[in-house]
Amino acid sequence: MPDSDPVLALLWRHRAPTPEETGPRRGPKQRVSVDDVVDAAIDLADRDGLAALSMRGLAQHLRLGAMTLYTYVPNRADLVVLMVDQVLGRTTLPEHPEDLRARLELVARVQYEDHRAHPWLLEVTGVRAWLGPHMADRYEWQLAAVEGIGLDDIEMDQTVTLLASFGTSIARAEQVVRQAERETGMTDAVWWAANHEALGQVMAGADYPLAGRVGTAAGETYQAASDPGRELEFGLARIVDGLLAHLADR
Repeated sequence: MPDSDPVLALLWRHRAPTPEETGPRRGPKQRVSVDDVVDAAIDLADRDGLAALSMRGLAQHLRLGAMTLYTYVPNRADLVVLMVDQVLGRTTLPEHPEDLRARLELVARVQYEDHRAHPWLLEVTGVRAWLGPHMADRYEWQLAAVEGIGLDDIEMDQTVTLLASFGTSIARAEQVVRQAERETGMTDAVWWAANHEALGQVMAGADYPLAGRVGTAAGETYQAASDPGRELEFGLARIVDGLLAHLADR
């Protein structure tokens, strides 16, 4: 059996300190803390994206030697794990409203806002990044939204996963739009205006009566190819409708 993952001790360092941390520390006092290192990494990822984050670049940002940085965090993968948990801990989880619909919607909205504020979260893969104290707090808070409403334990887990995943998916759709605007230097509305005539020419003779009618109506309303805000409101309402109908069938 492999040894336990050392990142767990780092994740839970404030809630389950090791004897080494509680006892006297030998050697020179460190100029920065693990929290400082992780906060700096979060700031860099917020600014430049996760792919641009490197241990060398972070060390330079903190004015530390490259090897010194590894005395705080063993490697980049562990750093990302710590970043995920620490950034989630910045969000103050609100009290759940009494209204069930509002509670269910809140689970998705908090997830959406976190990923909208920190798009690099969308680039994190794997489940090990979600094993820290703040993610545990988040999961407990999510489950509290559906406790006692008539779901069994597995359905509770599936329900909060559905809601949180929907919030994440809308944040991802919004990030795609933002990225396209950065890369092209123009908004969707400007692109469509510039390419409207050319699109009509290349599609001349093609028969798309439904796509033409609906696409035109959507484009005029959105002034873009899509509207993630509307997708959030419409999709979330339908998901919650379905969940409430499922509970009513019980």
